Amino acid sequence: MTATPSAAPAPPLSTDASDDTPPPADDKVLRSQTDRRQLQQIITGLTEGVILVEPDQTIVWANQAALQMHGITEVAQLGADVTEYRERFRLRYRNNHPLPEGGYPIERVVAGECFSDVVVEVFPAHEDEVNWVHRVRSLVLTNARGEPDCLALILHDASEWASAEKRFEKTFNANPAPAVICRLSDQRYIKVNQGFLEMTGYVREDVIGRSVYELDVFEGAEKRELAIERLSEGATIPQMEALLRLPEGGNKFVVVAGQPIDIGEEACMLFTFMDLEPRKRAESALRQSEERFAKSFRMTPVPTALFVAGDYMTLDINDAFTATTGFSSEELLGKPLDQSGLWNGGACERIGAALRESGSLRNVEFQVNNHAGDVLNCLVSAEAVSIHGKDCVLMTLLDITERKRSEMELVTAIETVMQDASWFSQTLIEKLVNVRRANAPDAGGHLADLTARERDVFSCLCAGLADKEIARELGLAPNTVRNHVATIYAKLDVHSRGEAIVWAQSRGHFGLAPAKAAKVPRRKGSKTA
Repeated sequence: MTATPSAAPAPPLSTDASDDTPPPADDKVLRSQTDRRQLQQIITGLTEGVILVEPDQTIVWANQAALQMHGITEVAQLGADVTEYRERFRLRYRNNHPLPEGGYPIERVVAGECFSDVVVEVFPAHEDEVNWVHRVRSLVLTNARGEPDCLALILHDASEWASAEKRFEKTFNANPAPAVICRLSDQRYIKVNQGFLEMTGYVREDVIGRSVYELDVFEGAEKRELAIERLSEGATIPQMEALLRLPEGGNKFVVVAGQPIDIGEEACMLFTFMDLEPRKRAESALRQSEERFAKSFRMTPVPTALFVAGDYMTLDINDAFTATTGFSSEELLGKPLDQSGLWNGGACERIGAALRESGSLRNVEFQVNNHAGDVLNCLVSAEAVSIHGKDCVLMTLLDITERKRSEMELVTAIETVMQDASWFSQTLIEKLVNVRRANAPDAGGHLADLTARERDVFSCLCAGLADKEIARELGLAPNTVRNHVATIYAKLDVHSRGEAIVWAQSRGHFGLAPAKAAKVPRRKGSKTA
């Protein structure tokens, strides 16, 4: 830091009454009633430090504030003269450069130099940890002939200010948010932090000393004129998007804002930046993803609909949805799920409950009404998604009406030929059982409902025996067997031999294949039940 010379030295204060020119009346009173001792008493209580030096470089006096700013209690500890002062205290500028010989403020004032606002750091000669920061100005007291009579250093303790500035410097440099500071007087950058250098690829020398318009932080900004106007006024500059030219070519999108601050009592502007490139890339990726989603939504052969989460207002349906249900987009868009006429039997409540509980639905069977009023059996899947930042539900339908009809027709056809089921394999029976179980309601009745004789008949029936064979096996009359079979059908709620066999297999009552079923022994001498 260099000294800033005063625009005009302070008027000298005379301390000698010997002058050939008759003094004004006020000067007569001052010189007759005030001497140097009285002046010392006046300045003793000042908060600013004062050191008085004779023209021969002897240190003659200092007030208490000046002693405290040097960490001492007596004037003698300052040194007898300027040379001893330099030996006892080391001074350096705030850029860590030591003051050269002849550059100490106390030496400069002895040389008759007038200066103000010289900022120096003061250390005891053999101590690096303790220091003070002084803001120094000079004062030359002259006699009536205008000759230097007493020299004064006026010290202001700037340690707290320097400490705060040091903390700001550390915070500024450590802050990951990119930032630069320019002086308002010449609009040139005086500070830049690591965040800005890393964001742009500049080095510190590329930034410091350049003007705001050489390294333009408002290039491409929509409100550029407003920013320039606010900068010239030293007023806050609102956030705005702009471009930064990079040292290797190309640009970077940023958000820039300006805040006026003081650095060392100098008016400055702090510019802070936010890198928009990650957000731009994310927005581009999101846009591409949504475009791909829109294409997939339109082209997929699976009936698909999009709803608003919460009220399930229909946002969109694809062509496959229209082809399956017969409803056009004009008939469904803007209508809630439960008012579309598609659903039966509290389906909307079940769908909503499942989505609130787990956020998704997977292949759950519902009945759906098509435009013609026919009922479709559909597997419904739904998933919570975000579209353009809005919470939505994506739903797909799989029409299984024909598949279920085919399965039931197959079961009926098999049951028709199962009058003699002895040739059916165990595997086929089990598959038939599974199909029947999945597509038809559970038949009523229990094996315990049958009498002992009916269970004998049922065992033979399930073994694949015809009525006559059962009659021979059990020693019963054919009519009696037919009556027992009819009673068994009624109790088990079945209507054919095939259904009876499937009923038994589905409940695991017969572990053997029909051909291997155990024969029921005939009672000797018995012909009827």
